[in-house]
Amino acid sequence: VQLQASGGGLVQVGDSLRLSCAASEGTSSTYNMGWFRQAPGKGREFVAAITWNGGVSYYEDSVKSRFTISREYTKNTVYLQMNSLKPEDTAVYYCALDHDYCSGYGCTSLAKNYDYWGQGTLVTVSS
Repeated sequence: VQLQASGGGLVQVGDSLRLSCAASEGTSSTYNMGWFRQAPGKGREFVAAITWNGGVSYYEDSVKSRFTISREYTKNTVYLQMNSLKPEDTAVYYCALDHDYCSGYGCTSLAKNYDYWGQGTLVTVSS
């Protein structure tokens, strides 16, 4: 499975962006899809995840009221709508796919539980 992330760019504080992540194959065996990010000089951190079939979503606290994760079956695509962007949201954003059972924030927020990763898309929020 290949994941292609897109939608990043340079925006101003308070702007919005929508990231997309398209899977190259059908996602019948997908359990979760998630977004992680890595800021310069920092480790990769969890942003959001969604169960493919049930649509249950999980968020990191700092983005919970501003970001929305969603998925579209017919396009094998997951989205991350990011509103009210802040400079601290600047990072490379990665999408990931998990084939195995994994439920709850404690599981879906761990990068090691994901089987496939996209190449990343850069989001820069300028003040």
